[in-house]
Amino acid sequence: MDKLRRFIKSELTGWKPWEIGWLLFATAVILGLSVYWGENAIGLIMALTGVWCVILTGKGKRSSFLFGIVNAALYAYVAFGAKYYGEVMLNAGYYLPMGVVGWFAWKKHMDDSTGEVVKKRLQLKKGLLIYAATGLAIVLYGMVLAALGGSLPYVDSMSTVVSVVAQILSIWRLMEQWVLWIVVDIVTVIMWARDFAEGGDTIATLAMWSIYLINAVIMFVRWYLEASRNEKNADAEQNDGAEKTDKAADAEQSADTKQYA
Repeated sequence: MDKLRRFIKSELTGWKPWEIGWLLFATAVILGLSVYWGENAIGLIMALTGVWCVILTGKGKRSSFLFGIVNAALYAYVAFGAKYYGEVMLNAGYYLPMGVVGWFAWKKHMDDSTGEVVKKRLQLKKGLLIYAATGLAIVLYGMVLAALGGSLPYVDSMSTVVSVVAQILSIWRLMEQWVLWIVVDIVTVIMWARDFAEGGDTIATLAMWSIYLINAVIMFVRWYLEASRNEKNADAEQNDGAEKTDKAADAEQSADTKQYA
């Protein structure tokens, strides 16, 4: 019970007024649209857990993975009904198990003072290399899907490949994940908007992905600033350590000089 109590306390720690407001606003939008359009209970719970997952991820809270696991299972079910089988496989076969991996991976890197995961970013060269490798993978996988006779193979490839890479970067706590999430969210919003325009009862799903997109832009800025601050603090601590080592070495050398004088 102590561990559970500490975990809950950590998850509730460090929230700024605008962050609470954003969480409440996103929740209200999902609830309002779902009730107005008569969304079923599964679609509503799926949308709510999805929105809570991405906002908590942006906040750096481990509970994001718990909501993500529930969301992945329900989203796979909803996508199956809409015949988006690629989304079914991505969520049931990848996001769901990776949620478990992320839960344990973030545990080792939590900042006790803020209750948030420690955020970081890649050097520019490494970031560009990852984006280039992602682009190459999209082309290659798109060629495979085209050979199999898939519909919109390169769009399908982009959605899948970018999602896979972004989730890995999320587990690694890297700011660069949000650039990829923005790309995924734009593509997926268009996909579900098309489904809704054709008569689908997926308004909660469309609203969920629209909030994902807005959230990804907000969290890109937040993680960039925080990762930059963490880098500066780490450099300052390293410089302080080096300065103390130099002083200790000078003091030792001075003592030796006096001894032999």
